[in-house]
Amino acid sequence: MDGTVLVADDDRTIRTVLTQALTRAGCKVHATSSLTTLMRWVAEGKGDVVISDVVMPDGNGLEMLPKIAKDRPDLPVIIISAQNTIMTAIKAAEAEAYDYLPKPFDLPDLMKRTAKALAKRRNGSMSPRIESSERPDDLPLVGRTEVMQSLYQLIARVMNADLPLLITGESGTGKSLIARAIHDFSDRRTLPFICASSADLVALEGPARLLARAKGGTLLIDELVDLPDEAQARLVRMMDVPGEYSPRFMATSQQDLIAAIAAGTLRQDLYYRICGTGLHVPSLRERVEDIGLLAEHFLIRAENEGAPHRYLSDECREMLRHYSWPGNVRHLENVIRRLSLTARGEEITKSEVAIVLGPQPEVEPALGGGGEEKLSETVARHLQRYFDLHGDILPPPGLYTRLLREVETPLIEISLLATGGNQAKCADLLGINRNTLRKKITDLDIQVTRRRKLM
Repeated sequence: MDGTVLVADDDRTIRTVLTQALTRAGCKVHATSSLTTLMRWVAEGKGDVVISDVVMPDGNGLEMLPKIAKDRPDLPVIIISAQNTIMTAIKAAEAEAYDYLPKPFDLPDLMKRTAKALAKRRNGSMSPRIESSERPDDLPLVGRTEVMQSLYQLIARVMNADLPLLITGESGTGKSLIARAIHDFSDRRTLPFICASSADLVALEGPARLLARAKGGTLLIDELVDLPDEAQARLVRMMDVPGEYSPRFMATSQQDLIAAIAAGTLRQDLYYRICGTGLHVPSLRERVEDIGLLAEHFLIRAENEGAPHRYLSDECREMLRHYSWPGNVRHLENVIRRLSLTARGEEITKSEVAIVLGPQPEVEPALGGGGEEKLSETVARHLQRYFDLHGDILPPPGLYTRLLREVETPLIEISLLATGGNQAKCADLLGINRNTLRKKITDLDIQVTRRRKLM
């Protein structure tokens, strides 16, 4: 990319991440937390593209769009916002923003849209557009839940580290996609990204060929525990003596690696070499509030690819929220694609969703846990893993409130489901006052649907 980008956001982390990514991509960047400063830059003729938040300490980012369009009609403005996606997108379109992304945004997607805006401005064809563009085989790295925001922050911290990176998570969460995104926006982005197979590592000259192909870029080992012992041993030797052009080693796993070591399916020396830095990609059960957003995303994508226009009723959304999703985001995508093709009308019905979902499957605890484990032991294990994944860095402040909310929300949702949405019975079940329950439902933005109780 070539050009100057003006970034306006009151979140210092976002300013830092965007400044680093755009600078590495070849752009000049001016970043500010003030709309007043942004408008002064625009008036002075600075910038080829603007990336701006909506809610700023000294004003509203959408309200400055008409003035920019009047003074500099050829200057594209990309709006990013944590506000209601649909309403903000409509307002952004009405104000003739060049593009709009909800927060937390997919960094590769934003970079791609910025590059297109720069190219169109150079070519003199600046027609506003609000659309969704991404590679068709990608899982979207989008989500508003706190676990996803924490993941984005960790990605920004480890992006340019030389330490090996271990990405864990259940099947279908997008582990390999995250590895590729980290490579694409790291200092190694101009070097190769190589995914190593078991056959590559077992072959006599395989390790040498892999290192030659990687040329100091990134070497990804998908599903670490699936490697045979011989391949694991060769990988250990590669990491110990990588040669002149050492790549960054990354690995993914959907299994509990500590349990794999105990079972003898993962070498202990390999584990200690590959776990220099860790990222855990949450399952859909850990980010229930993102399910509706993702479902809408997949419906729009299917429509853009030629499927009929479809939308989900509130009852359907509730069914999706309470499904266990053993295949996670990929599983959800396949379900929505099928519904977009097989639904009889524009509104997808509850019965159509029930048929496609089938019986509620049993799901093993994330990353293998097991058996007769007590709830307190499960919580302790997940908390320890959460701290471990941050390495020597403490998690973001506010941990107590975040964890209570993570537990309290599903507890109330499941209790409401079990009592058929009857708040009096739910309050009695939980052992709290009905007014307390009502306040928590409001504060936690929990949707209550009356239905037949489960018991």
